Amino acid sequence: MNFITRLSALCLRKSKMQQRHQSSRRPAVPLGSRILTDPSKVFEHNMWDHMQWSQEEEENAKERAAENSLVKVPWEDQERYEREAKILPEKRREELKTEQRSLEHTKINSTNSFSHKNEMFEEGEKYWKKKCGGGSTSVQGYAYNKNQAKPLTDNAQGKNSGEELGRLESFPGSDATYRILEVGCGAGNSVFPILKVLCNTPGTFLYCCDFASGAVELVKSHSSYNSAWCSAFVHDVCDDALPYPFPDEILDVILLVFVLSTIHPDRMQGVVNRLAKLLKPGGMLLFRDYGRYDTAQLRFKKGHCLSENFYLRGDGTRVYFFTKDEIWNMFNLAGLTEVQNLVDRRLQVNRKKKVKMQRVWIQSKFQKPLLLSLNKPEETTERHPCR
Repeated sequence: MNFITRLSALCLRKSKMQQRHQSSRRPAVPLGSRILTDPSKVFEHNMWDHMQWSQEEEENAKERAAENSLVKVPWEDQERYEREAKILPEKRREELKTEQRSLEHTKINSTNSFSHKNEMFEEGEKYWKKKCGGGSTSVQGYAYNKNQAKPLTDNAQGKNSGEELGRLESFPGSDATYRILEVGCGAGNSVFPILKVLCNTPGTFLYCCDFASGAVELVKSHSSYNSAWCSAFVHDVCDDALPYPFPDEILDVILLVFVLSTIHPDRMQGVVNRLAKLLKPGGMLLFRDYGRYDTAQLRFKKGHCLSENFYLRGDGTRVYFFTKDEIWNMFNLAGLTEVQNLVDRRLQVNRKKKVKMQRVWIQSKFQKPLLLSLNKPEETTERHPCR
């Protein structure tokens, strides 16, 4: 399956990225190659990769975070913000409409979330091909076609096989052999570039969800939306009792990008556990989110802290700042194994205002372990008492 490679090419064509400055020093991790070797040239580019913090910078960041956390949001207000978490602020609704208008002209900014998702997606596909042969387990009894999945009762094999009928149900994308879920799709900044590739790649299907019904409506009303390749739906990932519109263990890839940080820390583990159940054995979860002491965290004023490293934004949304150890613990408890888990430190600059900002993100890939072969049961030294 080569649609990830094509997806990458599409992103590069649309973004018209400038050629990156290449240094003689190769980075240890594949997260960019623009290395700042001459501090006097810091304002020549908007972003520098693989920034190393000095001990003084690290200590200053800790002090600023501790200072802006001294005054907490009153408990009664915290409860209100938790109840109102599903309500999309009016300001954000307008932003989504603006994003959709931009999408109608297929403009993709090289620094938006799609770039991050595509970067992880391409590497995840390489790992999949290397470790798992690039294949995926297809749903028995279905052959992919360009139309939306037909009910099982319309399938001749389904009519003649009561056992198959009892085991399978018809659902959006049921006839696909490679399935992707994007959690927190917003207005579709990633959805439509991906769909442009999927429409020419038989056997693939994209699910995308958001808790904001307004965002999902924007996605479904877009001219490029096609139910033959995509299913957009409203979903609250914090609600364990709310089923997904497809069975467990069918997804090859889950994109969880800048979503987990918006959820209350007490609920994060439950969200990760539920998503892990959706992956098929060998499936990959691609994660990217805010890292501890990112500029966004240090800019908060006193009175915006909800709990340790968890803050309230001015628009009523919330944000948490992770360490890679916290991410490892959560995904490990969910039964996933680490493929990549690292801190992405970059220096973002405003060349006009001559302002420097230390950005910190966590980028991770976790895989669901492959099942042991049922054809080769484990040997045991104990003999049956009757033998």
